[in-house]
Amino acid sequence: MAVRRGFVTQVGMGYEEAFARADEYGLDFVELMMDGAHERTRLDPEAVRESATDHDLDLLVHLPFALDIASPFEHVREGALRELLAAIETAVDCGAEKGVVHASTSAWSAAWDPQELRPNLFETVRELDEFARSHDFAVCVENVPGDFLPAGSFPDLFEATEARMTLDTGHARMNGLGSGEMADLLTTHGDRVSHIHLNDTRKPADEHLPFGSGTIDFERVLEPLSEGWAGTLSLEAFTTEWSYIETSVDHLDALLA
Repeated sequence: MAVRRGFVTQVGMGYEEAFARADEYGLDFVELMMDGAHERTRLDPEAVRESATDHDLDLLVHLPFALDIASPFEHVREGALRELLAAIETAVDCGAEKGVVHASTSAWSAAWDPQELRPNLFETVRELDEFARSHDFAVCVENVPGDFLPAGSFPDLFEATEARMTLDTGHARMNGLGSGEMADLLTTHGDRVSHIHLNDTRKPADEHLPFGSGTIDFERVLEPLSEGWAGTLSLEAFTTEWSYIETSVDHLDALLA
């Protein structure tokens, strides 16, 4: 499996230390969360690029959270799109090659049916993907928990757009997919899954445990990618304790050996 490995930064992690730790742990990239302290207007792209280069690391980004790209309200949706396009420009200036965006909406669920809003999502994703490709950047749409567009419905997105997917394993489990069903998704659509968030859990909850601490059968999940897949794997643990990241890297490397 010709994969590259990295981790997603968390609130409270500065990018300089994140690059230094990733280098120390022998990783290939850092996935920088572009929210909070690392929101686009707070970043110095030249400094970020230089820090990544100094540590011989690639850069991915997680684009801002909670921007409603499927809103039923035109101006809300347009504003979310504009902000994401600006974030992509900043990410490219930082040297990033791909970015994760959530397939979600904050529309009032009592009033709006997910099926009614999915076309809005697909249209926004098409615009993001077209813009990204023109900047040699990849948009990878992430499955999030809930009924709007769970992992099992991503073939609809594949049919409607050219965008790639970020498979979040914990989110998929929350929507009822077991390890075998995640493997089946990758068997059928591995060519469209460019990125995977290794979100480990003990139960159908968004636990984001250190990798290897949960009960997802990652050997089974990743088995379909054993040959010919050249995507990226991000450890995503909700921690600022670096020893847990290091332990996660050790468990991942043992699995990939």
